[in-house]
This record gives sequence, structure tokens and C-alpha cells, in this order.
Amino acid sequence: MAAGVRLVVLGKQGAGKGTQCVRLSHRYAVPHISTGDMLRAAVRAQTPLGIEAESLMSTGELLPDELITRMVDERLTERDATTRGFILDGYPRTVVQATMLEEIVAARPLHCVVNLDVPTDLVLQRLVSRRTCVDCGSIYSTSEPPVQRWLCDVCGGEVVQRPDDTAEAIMTRLQAYERETLPLIDFYLERGLLETIDGSRTPDEVLKSTVEVVERRKKEHG
Repeated sequence: MAAGVRLVVLGKQGAGKGTQCVRLSHRYAVPHISTGDMLRAAVRAQTPLGIEAESLMSTGELLPDELITRMVDERLTERDATTRGFILDGYPRTVVQATMLEEIVAARPLHCVVNLDVPTDLVLQRLVSRRTCVDCGSIYSTSEPPVQRWLCDVCGGEVVQRPDDTAEAIMTRLQAYERETLPLIDFYLERGLLETIDGSRTPDEVLKSTVEVVERRKKEHG
């Protein structure tokens, strides 16, 4: 199986997007580019973009499309992304950002955009039951807790429910997804790039289906 892909992965929070992106990244030997991870790293390192983003976040302002796009653009110029490909996770979030991304990748277009489709009630169920290690970030659930409740199997840290994993907070995020990100489905459908995968199945089943559509798209690209 040839390595290297250029993908965007879409999906509601709780659709298993992060897990699938990591597994695809390993399978194709390409970087998993998460805007959330990049933003946190830039703030910690106090890069110019990180300082600008931190200033905006400290005042409660939303980060502008231009700032997020600059961050993605810079990352996509790094050698691993230019020679191998990339998997974008968390970007684009809006049609405006998607239009900006088209300009960035004009010389090396996307193979496809994978949409992990999971019913809202299942997403809510998954997130409400999610538990997270406060130290290393490992993910558990009430149905699959750590061996020693509630201490992380990886590092021994305390495993808790995040404050933003309450039903009310989750519904707020899902409403934001419907309002801001759902229009990307039609955006990429019109461009013939969209592949929708049933994300309610097991992670292995989702990965198998995703790899099948990616391989087909790669062949179509020649």
C-alpha cells in the first residue's frame, strides 16, 4: 500500500475523529495536523502566533479565520507535509476557512474529505460517559474505566469527567457544529471530494472503511 495522503477529516466531537486521524497517520506515515494541538503548543512555546492567540483567548474573543489559517499554512510548508502528505483535524471548521484552504493546497490538492457520521444521541452518550486523565490526557469511559478506578493505567494520574463534558456543555458544542461546520458537507460534496463513513461502528470497522475510500481516491488521482 503506497504511503502518503492528503486528507481532511470532519465529524462531530465524540465521533472518534481524533482516534481515526492518529491511526490513519500511522498507516500512511503522514503527519496528523490537529489545530487544537498546534494552538496549545504555540501558546506554550510563546511563538508570535501563540502570543497573538493567547492574547485573544484571554479576553474571550474567538480566534479569527486568518490567524488559524496562517498557522495551518505554516505547518503545511514543513518538509514532512510537503513530501508525504497530511491529515487535517479541526481545520477547516467553516466555509470561509475551507475556501482559504483551497488556495493553500492548490498545487497539491486533497485526495478526499472524510466525514465521520455519528447520530447526535450516540455522540452525547459517548461524551457524557467520557473520562480523562488530568495528567496525560488518556481517555476512558464509565463503561471502560481504568483497571484501578479512577487512576490512569498509563501514568497513575486522576481520571475525571471534564467540566465541558456535561450534557449541557456538549449540546452547546454540537449546536455550534451544526451552525458553523455542517455547511462544509455541502461545500465538499459540490466539489466531489466528500466521502461519508458510518462512525457509529467499532474503530476497526471505521478504519477499514476509511482506508478503502482513501485508496480508491488515490487511484483516481493517479
